[in-house]
Amino acid sequence: MRVGTFVLAAQFPGQGQGETLHRAVRSAEVAEEAGLDAVWLAEHHFVPYGVCPSAVTLAALLLGRTRRIRVGTAVSVLPTAHPVALGEQAALLHLTSGGRFTLGVGRGGPWVDLEVFGSGLKAYEQGFPESLDLLLRWLREPRVAGAGERFSFREVPVVPRPAEILDGDPGDACPEVIVACTSPKSVKLAAERGLPMLLGMHCGDEDKAEMVALWRREARAAGHTPDRIAAAGHVSAGVAQIADRRAEAAETLLKSMPGWLKQGLDAHVTVDGRHRSMRDPVAYTGLLCGLHPVGTPRLAADRLAATAERTGITRFALLVEGSGDLAATEENVRRLGTEVLPLLT
Repeated sequence: MRVGTFVLAAQFPGQGQGETLHRAVRSAEVAEEAGLDAVWLAEHHFVPYGVCPSAVTLAALLLGRTRRIRVGTAVSVLPTAHPVALGEQAALLHLTSGGRFTLGVGRGGPWVDLEVFGSGLKAYEQGFPESLDLLLRWLREPRVAGAGERFSFREVPVVPRPAEILDGDPGDACPEVIVACTSPKSVKLAAERGLPMLLGMHCGDEDKAEMVALWRREARAAGHTPDRIAAAGHVSAGVAQIADRRAEAAETLLKSMPGWLKQGLDAHVTVDGRHRSMRDPVAYTGLLCGLHPVGTPRLAADRLAATAERTGITRFALLVEGSGDLAATEENVRRLGTEVLPLLT
């Protein structure tokens, strides 16, 4: 079982952005101290839902401040980035960290980001496969040319090449790449390319099990070997809040998360004015408390083990900042590492 934290850099009501980012950095540092496997960093623009606009930049900082823990993006949004620029950044972090970086990518949403960065709605609706394939070629080949609808350029050398890694595992020819999947279409896309999935915290075990089963069928159809299919390291996102009593853990989140969710989700603006249906923040918080390891260390361990058994997923990215408080977040991370992890071994 590989348990890590999911850092949204969530700005709770009444908090400043600097305070929020300090909590995000400290939670990652404490995660390494507590023996957790990884830190996963979200990326958002123009909203207090998450105030980290560049997951790769924050990953660079955290890789420099840590020595053991893996750091991944969850996710870098491809429609608003150039795949080559993102590939160069990923290669740089892969090489300089000794192979501790994971690049998670996703489509994002139909937000005003597409207007601000000039990529347009088409990049979100149709351009993700082209961007993903160009990114993968950049990470795997010594020279790359662009011949797609969105990206067209002459052949250029890949510098630095991920395969030049010195201190990593011999198998680390390039950074691990995972794909955030929220629909059968994205599951099929990831499976065809043999890439593991990141599955969201809004999904329960049954939904995640169905997506893993679909991924395996599509990966087999695409010709991937049984060993590669079995070794795929899918990641399940969730929420973790550890307390001496389950009611205490749930109460902590129910007091803090709805205010953050309301102001954060309300701030999203669509690029084309399309209608958005909003989740009820209190009901959504209650749903998350019911789905994920929120409660005593024993309950948390049992829920993680149950998810692994039902879905086959053994990697977890758990939101630990749900209290909105720095000291409480640090304590939550420490308890996850020192009281929950030993129950999973």
